[in-house]
Amino acid sequence: MEKAVNEGVHGEVRDEAGGVWSGSWVAERLGVELVGEDRLTDLLGLALRRNPKRAHLLVSNVLGKHVPQSPSVVYGHGVELGRRVRELLGAEEAGRAVVLGYAETATGLGHSVADGLGLAPYLHSTRRPVAGLAAAGGFEEAHSHATSHLLLPEDPALLTGDGPLVLVDDEFSTGNTVLNTVRDLHGRYPRRRYVVVALVDMRSAEDAGRLEEFAREIGARVDLVAAASGTVRLPEWVLEKGQELVARYESESAAEGRTSAVAPSWPVAQFPAPPNSGVAVEADQEASSLGARGTARPAPTGPHPDDNRIDLHWPADLPDGARHGFTPAHRERLEAALPGMAARIADALPADARRVHILGFEELMYAPLRLAHELERTAGVEVRYSTTTRSPVLAVDDPGYAIRTRLAFPAHDDPADGPGERYAYNVAGAGFDAVVAVVDSAGDTPALHAPDGLLARLAAHTPRVLLAVIPSYAPERPSMLPEPLRGPAFSSYAPEEVGWLLQDLSDVTLEAPTEEREEAIQSGGAHYAESLPVEYQPSERYQELFHAALDDSAARIAQATGVVTETVLAELPHSRLRSSGGTPIPRPVLVSLARAGTPVGILMRRWAQHRHGLDLPHYAVSIVRGRGIDANALRWLAAHHDPRDVVFVDGWTGKGAITRELAQALEEFEKSDGITGFSPEIAVLADPGSCVRTYGTREDFLIPSACLNSTVSGLISRTVLRADLVGPNDFHGAKFYRELTGTDVSVTFLDAVSARFPEVEDAACAQAKELLAADRSPSWEGWAGVERICAEYGIHDVNLVKPGVGETTRVLLRRVPWKILARAGAGSDLDHVRLLAEQRGVPVEEAADLPYTCVGLIHPKYTRGATGADGKAVSV
Repeated sequence: MEKAVNEGVHGEVRDEAGGVWSGSWVAERLGVELVGEDRLTDLLGLALRRNPKRAHLLVSNVLGKHVPQSPSVVYGHGVELGRRVRELLGAEEAGRAVVLGYAETATGLGHSVADGLGLAPYLHSTRRPVAGLAAAGGFEEAHSHATSHLLLPEDPALLTGDGPLVLVDDEFSTGNTVLNTVRDLHGRYPRRRYVVVALVDMRSAEDAGRLEEFAREIGARVDLVAAASGTVRLPEWVLEKGQELVARYESESAAEGRTSAVAPSWPVAQFPAPPNSGVAVEADQEASSLGARGTARPAPTGPHPDDNRIDLHWPADLPDGARHGFTPAHRERLEAALPGMAARIADALPADARRVHILGFEELMYAPLRLAHELERTAGVEVRYSTTTRSPVLAVDDPGYAIRTRLAFPAHDDPADGPGERYAYNVAGAGFDAVVAVVDSAGDTPALHAPDGLLARLAAHTPRVLLAVIPSYAPERPSMLPEPLRGPAFSSYAPEEVGWLLQDLSDVTLEAPTEEREEAIQSGGAHYAESLPVEYQPSERYQELFHAALDDSAARIAQATGVVTETVLAELPHSRLRSSGGTPIPRPVLVSLARAGTPVGILMRRWAQHRHGLDLPHYAVSIVRGRGIDANALRWLAAHHDPRDVVFVDGWTGKGAITRELAQALEEFEKSDGITGFSPEIAVLADPGSCVRTYGTREDFLIPSACLNSTVSGLISRTVLRADLVGPNDFHGAKFYRELTGTDVSVTFLDAVSARFPEVEDAACAQAKELLAADRSPSWEGWAGVERICAEYGIHDVNLVKPGVGETTRVLLRRVPWKILARAGAGSDLDHVRLLAEQRGVPVEEAADLPYTCVGLIHPKYTRGATGADGKAVSV
């Protein structure tokens, strides 16, 4: 049933119960209208906020954020939603579910939903980064005043299961936040089912259709559970008019000298418990005993609030919330401790206290809520609950407005995004005999106790202010990351040539048949980095081709090595070394992307030694498409070197996927760790895709190190990232194939190329000088070429198109190839490709206007049994 709020007596907007609706003030002035179920005006009020994206604010009466409410009502609504989710999923699926809530508003609601669901672990997003803890994901909340959310589970396996993911927010307005979350998480940890939970679903019909379309796009089921639904009708000019109203009222308040904390004559709101919640709520029979409008209670005459601490005896090592995950075992410990902690609060209250407010702290919503709920249940006093917030909202003392008073105070938890103002709404002047502020220890700072801090602001409006501090939970992390692995214990390279920022998984069986891997990858059942292909063992004929190719191309590779190294040395912006004459000499830290970049990084290091006498540090790190670069490796590098000195190195570019991956990963790393200075630029030997600006050549020619796997890369596998093997404090993994020592040509390749340095030195330096003076901006023509190939061959995923000689070779060695496209007239650079294609029964087709020497196409609809090399076995 749809309804709009009705016009009442004297033009006031009233709800159907006859009372003044707390959204009427905004509705009358801005023409905002709530349309939907009868319960909407019980659940929601309206206010205005300082926000350039959305002027109005839907204010929940049952969330416990802006409006003080009975904790039984707040907790009951969340638990009831959780029970509905359990009924929707059934017992088996509910037992495998994970609940994810949104910071800061829905952290407590998500906790309560998890309680109602049963034995579900819970995690909420956070805006508080933790140094040394890698983010398992992140997303943006477009309309919010503070948009960036981080997911920081202590146990990354919390997000890697295939059970339902239940996403909880206070309101579902457009669906953008949920879409952003699912898009990020589904790309990392795909699953078959999602359930979206909200107190109110206020989407338009168009937005509802977008969610359904998105579910079809990712091939997953997405259900929605809400306490009530409807829409908000907004005039076109609402944003501009709302901003004008906010500016005018704030200007009038400043001119009249009013503070932001006023004391109206209004009782604390009362609302019924949710249906079937099993939570009984007493009616409020007592009117608030407040002074005249705009007055505040005198400051307390007792001890300073700093002395009014309550020692809760919070259980050791029990998380204060779900910022890093909250398990059923954690919940059991909290339930056991709640009676004792609530009793300590009751003992600390004044003997004559009748109305008590428990005030939580931003993301810290659940623990204060449960304490308030237990106090309400056992102490015989009237208890109300709300929390402080970052959200700036206009306060208007009018019965038809949701935010009657506002306390403003400085942030007191040293936030990562810098200092700012924080708020407590509808607490000032509400007639509370005592306010218990509950904060975590990260928020127990001098700013909390300052003359303009939260405790002092509260003390002006209530006779007694108490403080309970919950220890901030810090996930256990090793005090330091391990030192890099080096040969001969790990890899066949000399120890000074490269340090591997990896963990050794040599004793773990990770190899899977190529066909099984391909099916799992394309079906979404596994990520390519979770297993390894069986190492290709080259035939005698193929080994002969490798040595012939090395003889033919060693000088060309040597010259490209010199060009890219000279470019790097010339462009590094600063230095810590000086020559004997005082001239700055750049000293880059080479960081190759394992494993294809590692031989190139060693060659660049050898060139710098040969040409300039420099002994450059060189490390190898893991980067995984779709998962980003190893954040722990970045932390190790930042702890041992200036990030501005780091130069990332790779072998070649294809379509530029890794270039984009690195840029995105470094951006996320800066947000999560606050470490800046790493440049997203990659230096490569060959850039046929025109994806980078630092390269040795843009020709697409055979680099012999692409011909083989580990036996030309120090006997190291490609890198592995799997949650059960790589923990949050571990480097990514890789294997050392010691058993292949007899066929290893890693050092042979390096020595053959570096032996040609003297003969190409002058040409390389001259070419580098020309490039430094030229426009080297990437054109991304390779990516455009890949998109044309996708369209021409009906391939739905650009990741199935592998351009360039190196990438084509990888397709033939590691994946299930469909066909090879070769540029007409391509010569000996493709001899090894033709041989591999012949051995695997893959057709090689000549193509005109190909931007690369060759392109490898992975089977676009592969399942086991669809092995026809001609592509006819599968409709494409």
